[in-house]
Amino acid sequence: MLPEALSFTADAPLVDTGANLTHESFRADIDDVLGRAHAAGVTTLVLTGTDQQGIEDALALCERETPVALYATAGLHPHHAADWTPELARFIEQAASHSSVVAIGECGLDYHRDYSSRTDQRRALEAQLELAARTGKPLFLHERDAGADMADILKQWRDDLTQAVVHCFTGERETLHRYLDLDLHIGQTGWICDERRGHHLRSLVADIPANRLMIETDCPYLLPRNLPAKLKGRRHEPALLPWIARELAYWRGVSEQTLSEQTTATARAFFTLPLTD
Repeated sequence: MLPEALSFTADAPLVDTGANLTHESFRADIDDVLGRAHAAGVTTLVLTGTDQQGIEDALALCERETPVALYATAGLHPHHAADWTPELARFIEQAASHSSVVAIGECGLDYHRDYSSRTDQRRALEAQLELAARTGKPLFLHERDAGADMADILKQWRDDLTQAVVHCFTGERETLHRYLDLDLHIGQTGWICDERRGHHLRSLVADIPANRLMIETDCPYLLPRNLPAKLKGRRHEPALLPWIARELAYWRGVSEQTLSEQTTATARAFFTLPLTD
């Protein structure tokens, strides 16, 4: 249960474009989490599929009757790139045909942690780019400390792809504009609410065109630091997305309602979601 000080409803319906609701921390209270999201005006969630088990769990959630509309992505996170096999490729391709799957990913490059070798990361990314090109699905991309390589690879594939979003963008101005030059979408999270490491984003977010900006919690990670009350356990959840919208609206110089309406319209167009759920 959220403290009363953290509960408020967005000025317009929001889409959380990246929620890791298959994380074990949500197992005991997922119904309450979804109910709080609905109460906060977060009407649609895109569940992030990062490996086979996560994709299966996300699709199982999508098939349940819930107060919010649920969709999913299907891909292999770069942390797990060493696990890429022909069998996994076939599984992801089959999952991509599911009516609830709206994007390929989360896939990409992560040179910050290098949990998988960079060779394996690039191999798995190229395979998923090929799948996105073949299926026409948009891409849900992860990049950290790998902007130059990511942009170079995407440039080679861009004409074959429909749309792509770099989720949870945390990079610098040069990297942002390389992505914008490739006509990519940009996802923003609670990172911008973090005065310790997200302050540089505050001068960058106004550069992102409204029709290419989306917001997400990336929960249970990246709990916003602009919350007016402490949260027991520090688990992030979709009901807190309005706090990210508030921070982002401030630094873009627009109203919270405008920010909410624009990001929701952009997300619905990007993922080809119904106008209302």
